[in-house]
Amino acid sequence: MVVVNTTNHGGPNAHLVDALTAADPSARLRAALAAGTHPDPRFTDALVERCAVEPDFFVRDMLTWALCRLPAEVTVPRLVHELGSGSAQARSQSLHTLSKIGDRLAWPAVSALLHDGHDEVARSAWRAAVVLVPPGDVAALAAELVTELGRGDHHLKLSLSRAFVELGEAVLPVLDAAGTSPDPHIRAHADATRRLCDDPDSGFALSLEMAKRVAVAGPDT
Repeated sequence: MVVVNTTNHGGPNAHLVDALTAADPSARLRAALAAGTHPDPRFTDALVERCAVEPDFFVRDMLTWALCRLPAEVTVPRLVHELGSGSAQARSQSLHTLSKIGDRLAWPAVSALLHDGHDEVARSAWRAAVVLVPPGDVAALAAELVTELGRGDHHLKLSLSRAFVELGEAVLPVLDAAGTSPDPHIRAHADATRRLCDDPDSGFALSLEMAKRVAVAGPDT
C-alpha cells in the first residue's frame, strides 16, 4: 500500500504526485487507491491532472473513484474547468467523473460538449448528459442528441442509442421525426434506436443492419 504523505517538505501533494507518475501501473493504482481511502481536498488538482494523461484504464477508474470520495463543492468546479482543456482525454475523463458524482451544477458545461468533434469526448458527454439533465430539459436534450444520429462506427452509434433509451419516452417523437430524414444513415440509426427503445434487450447490430438495408434501398423496395 502506498502511504500518502501530505506533510512532506515538497508540498502537501508531493509524495502522491510522485506515486501517481510512477512507471509501474500497479504503483499508480495503489496511489490512487490510497488517495481515495484517505480523501483530502488537497489531492484534487493532482488527481484531475493525472486523469488527463493516465494511459491505464484501471488506474483511470481508480482516479475517478478517488475524486468521487472528495467533496463535490471542491471537485465539480475543478472538473468543469477541465472540460475546456485541449486534451480529449482530459475532457472525456472529466465528463466520466462528473457523471459519477451526479451534481447537476455541471449540467450547462456538460451539455456544451454534446457535439464535441472527438468521438470519445462526445460519447462521454452523452453518457453524462443522461445522468445530469434536469427533468425539464429532457426533451431539449433529445432534440440535441438526434442531430448526432448516423455519426461514427457501430460502437459510437450504440452508445448514442443507449443514451436515448435511458431518457425514456420523451425521445420517441424526435426519433420518429428522424426516421423520415432524407439521409439513409440517419434513418437507419433512428429506426434501430426506436427498436432498442421498444425492446432494450433486442439485438442492436441486427436492427441497425436491417434498418440500413431498408433505408438505402428505399421503403418501397
